[in-house]
Amino acid sequence: MMLAAGSPERPTVQPVGRFSQALLRLLMRQARIVATEWLAGRFKLITLEGSALAGIAWIPGQKIQIAMGSAFTARTYTPLEWNADAGRSCILGFAPGDGPGSAWVRNVEAGDRCDLFGPRGSLDLRRIPQFAVVMGDETSIGLAYALTHADPTRAVTCLFEIGDTESARQVPVQLCIGDATLFAKQDGDAHLEAMEAAIPALAAAGAGFVLTGRAAMVQGLRRRLKLCGVPATHILTKAYWAPGKTGLD
Repeated sequence: MMLAAGSPERPTVQPVGRFSQALLRLLMRQARIVATEWLAGRFKLITLEGSALAGIAWIPGQKIQIAMGSAFTARTYTPLEWNADAGRSCILGFAPGDGPGSAWVRNVEAGDRCDLFGPRGSLDLRRIPQFAVVMGDETSIGLAYALTHADPTRAVTCLFEIGDTESARQVPVQLCIGDATLFAKQDGDAHLEAMEAAIPALAAAGAGFVLTGRAAMVQGLRRRLKLCGVPATHILTKAYWAPGKTGLD
């Protein structure tokens, strides 16, 4: 999935203060964007490369945080994969709005430099059974790819709430995520009833559940799992975002 290198380097355009620059050098790894590719809708594959990314024992489910031009503003991504020999990683960017993260995804190009923190722990996917169910939204698709492709013997089923189903339905196909069902968002979270209806049969099959994405959705699905008697050892949760809030993960 990672794209080939070879594009000429060019500097990023956003100036950074001296103190922030010092923190970036001290705390973060430096990398360069070597390739980007727009997928359907607002999704963009971004490949990073650098000597600081080499020799890292990355575990699927771990996260990185990329500085948005400052050590004090960063956005979190789950790498799709990590080539420790080449010092190369790939993330799936999503640009839903006008915030710093969306602007970075839209504007980043091959040759840009970036500073990142990690990888570090977020979700330990090794804890859940071989049959895994990922329930989330657009921000969960990268995690679903990592879980699906890291272990070809693992069965993975995905259920995503999606704002734009027409464009988003193409992304799992492009990423070879085979078993993915999309649920169009509805007012009052009415669509969650359909997502929850799938839980009893999946739980009866012994599945482990990974809940990520919008905080309210994660909380609601977790309550439903508990009502269905799914043991805590079979549930991993991580709220990635909530409307009007930053820094959840």
